Amino acid sequence: MMVLPAPAFSEAGMAVCILFILLVPLAGVGLALINTGLGRSRSAAHSMLASLCVIAVAALVYFACGFAWQGYLGRPAHVVILAGKGWNWLAAEPLFLRGLKLDGSPASLALWLEMLSVGLAALIPLGSGADRWRLPASCASTALLAGITYPLFAHWIWGGGWLAQLGVNYGLGRGFVDAGGGSSIQAVGGLTALAIAWILGPRLGKYSPEGIPAAIPGHNAVLVLLGCALTLVGWLGLNSAGAILFTGVAPSGTVLAAVNTTLAAAVAALAAAMITQIRFGKPDASLVANGWVGGLVASSAACASVTPATAVFMGLVAGVLVIFAVELFEVRLAVDDPSGAISVHAVAGIWGVLALGLFARFPGAAGQWLAQLIGVATLLGFVLPLTYGLNWLLNRFYPQRASMEGERLGMDVSELGATAYPEFVIHTEEFIPR
Repeated sequence: MMVLPAPAFSEAGMAVCILFILLVPLAGVGLALINTGLGRSRSAAHSMLASLCVIAVAALVYFACGFAWQGYLGRPAHVVILAGKGWNWLAAEPLFLRGLKLDGSPASLALWLEMLSVGLAALIPLGSGADRWRLPASCASTALLAGITYPLFAHWIWGGGWLAQLGVNYGLGRGFVDAGGGSSIQAVGGLTALAIAWILGPRLGKYSPEGIPAAIPGHNAVLVLLGCALTLVGWLGLNSAGAILFTGVAPSGTVLAAVNTTLAAAVAALAAAMITQIRFGKPDASLVANGWVGGLVASSAACASVTPATAVFMGLVAGVLVIFAVELFEVRLAVDDPSGAISVHAVAGIWGVLALGLFARFPGAAGQWLAQLIGVATLLGFVLPLTYGLNWLLNRFYPQRASMEGERLGMDVSELGATAYPEFVIHTEEFIPR
């Protein structure tokens, strides 16, 4: 067991951090609205209820054991000695937050932020499983995410774990750096979304016998675009609070984080609008929304460590990547992802993490790109197989996909017994094979 040094933290930093954390739930509201609007109308109420439920499950599981595995800098952790160097692999906290003073200390604020952040990560797979993922199964999957996958990887970067130690032990910059959760929240959530999409399979009628995908448009673009506006506010809080708590940025440094976050989202949305205008003759609202959130995601890791001009470039690349990644997964790989969650959160999140290594400017940044690359390799080589394996086992014991009849009727009727829009006819069958 090892106790790592706690970061310095001022009262001004505490006050500013609290204000930023209060904004973070708006990111969750935004993601929930985006997922719902991009799904079918017959599953709208189910989508919103599932969003509330997975946030609740994530918070409770994180309270019970998630923080015990994740911990925080300056608190006890398990260490393995290899080649004379100590590698921190797991926190050593009591379960149920026993012994943690909720007094505004950095550890208590990190707990609060992480309890909200794990809920954000849990919302991401709901988008890829839309219109066919059973409510109890999504809650069970969230328990695995909040209790195992998320806290384990988050400890490695934010709890003083081995990825963060790459700088001290091997001189790779500052070790793996991620201010706002581009890896631990976005990429972990996005890779879980990929696992869920693989396990559930495509929606009824999504692919023809020849493998050609049918366009199944989202039912409410207004909800989607409103969600985009709310995600910006939530992301400003998420990135700024994370920069203070996890990278030691002074409160004044959050201005840079907020400016970079805004610029990345703006240019990514415009890039998506231009690409869809050129390719389809008109801008596509859902893909522009994907670009907007993709820009926010790409900004998260490096929000406090790059210049505004670099943030613009990162957002531009994210907007382009998201558009073509959506097509790649849907057309080439036959992965049915109604909300584009995999492209938006996994692809853009990984890009943001790598971009930090390429463009970050701070003292001791030599070798930073290699530390970031090792983190990405860990996401793809460990986190993805882990989250797929856990959900595969869950599916063996408790099937996660709705029945064919339930999916045909819609998740609102089959699981809730009532529709979100009872005054409208919503059970059209244009996408269901007869």
